[in-house]
Amino acid sequence: MAVPEPDARLAQEKEEESEEESEVLEESPCGRWQKRREQVNQGNMPGIQSTFLAMDTEEGVEVVWNELLFTDKKAFKAHEEKIKTMFEQLVLVDHPNIVKLHKYWLDVKDSKARVIFITEYVSSGSLKQFLKKTKKNHKAMNARAWKRWCTQILSALSFLHSCEPPIIHGNLTSDTIFIQHNGLIKIGSALPDDLRSPIRIEREELRNLHFFPPEYGQKADGTAVDIFSFGMCALEMAVLEIQTNGDTRVSEEAIARARHSLDDPNMREFILSCLTLNPDKRPSAHNLLFHRVLFEVHSLKLLAAHCFINHQYLMPENVVEEKIKELDLNMVMAEIRREGRPGAQWRYSEVSFLELDKFLEDVRNGIYPLMNFAVSRPHALPRALSQPQEDPQKAKTPTPEPFDVETRKVVQMQCNMELNEDKSQWHLTLLLILEDKLHRQLSYDLLPTDNSKDLATELVHYGFIHEDDCEKLATFLESAFHKHRSQAL
Repeated sequence: MAVPEPDARLAQEKEEESEEESEVLEESPCGRWQKRREQVNQGNMPGIQSTFLAMDTEEGVEVVWNELLFTDKKAFKAHEEKIKTMFEQLVLVDHPNIVKLHKYWLDVKDSKARVIFITEYVSSGSLKQFLKKTKKNHKAMNARAWKRWCTQILSALSFLHSCEPPIIHGNLTSDTIFIQHNGLIKIGSALPDDLRSPIRIEREELRNLHFFPPEYGQKADGTAVDIFSFGMCALEMAVLEIQTNGDTRVSEEAIARARHSLDDPNMREFILSCLTLNPDKRPSAHNLLFHRVLFEVHSLKLLAAHCFINHQYLMPENVVEEKIKELDLNMVMAEIRREGRPGAQWRYSEVSFLELDKFLEDVRNGIYPLMNFAVSRPHALPRALSQPQEDPQKAKTPTPEPFDVETRKVVQMQCNMELNEDKSQWHLTLLLILEDKLHRQLSYDLLPTDNSKDLATELVHYGFIHEDDCEKLATFLESAFHKHRSQAL
């Protein structure tokens, strides 16, 4: 019998190993989420005993299957209601700079209990890994990139802290911040407060202890805990690595050396304000966005891009491409006139439309938030619309429960209205394109009593559209009703 060549044997072994990792070990009660054997080190929450790669069979994307194990069932029962309440809030958190928590459920057995929750999979690695690679290549941190990253992290923290009640992340380190290849920063999902105390010892790895303030563990965590952690992350981003001299734990001397190595006085003052020992004197995430080291008046280009993205649902999908075709590239699009000397002109031929498309995509993904103009206001997380936890006793169904909340935003809307044969009733066909490119087509026979606001509210209730899109869709439908009914007269 012929012996396989070494390369062929190696390829065969890799294929078998890949098949083993892809093996489905467990399914969610609804059958949508499939846990695989392959473990991942996303590290977005402390105290998690197991994190596995999983498949979202509905969307066809990879996600992370997280497990929190309680060996003491009595301890779990003492926290159960608060855990459920907090997870229901966290499922509703939707921000481009926060790792999305899709679903959770409880698995309670005779002597132990598990909290299982599904989070977004960020495959490109942690901020710490990126900083190590940058230092290894003998490169310094770009000041503009540092500002962009700080703005995105603060955008996420400002959102969490302005929720009612405020959500404390409680575990912000360079290991729990993730950077994607396009420069988008995401912070790991927040951890329910009632879980932080029981697993506090597990979280306190010596190498990350310097990310937590002196008051940590002595009283209930407040928003100031996250600000201190952010300040330490901002310092590490600026210097790439805080030297430890071979010690496991980062010393106060090493932190002081890193602070003194900062050349920019504004950057140093910004970081020191976050690391103030008195938690009451630390600035809020919202106020830090207005610090002189970060604040800048946004360009008209960025403001226009946000306006375009916010109203894209009213435009055709390929609107930029279609507009380019109509343009005379020699036409002047902007001009500065000066008395007594030549002015300046810009023509459409000088615009790179490929760069424009990429810029719009970056804005859509959350890389350039407009947080500097946002008024600090509480974000209410509606409990009435909270997603029910998975019930392990329910029979498996191929799709999730019908009243799940839609978390994806609509980026484009189209509708058509036709009268039936006897001209007595309108038939509405609505096409919704979601931000992940999913096309959702809905049909409905309009009743004389129907109005646009009630229809949009009903679509939110049944999980067809995001709550934030309700008003947009109502306005869009009202315009469509008026247009088609006017034409029919």
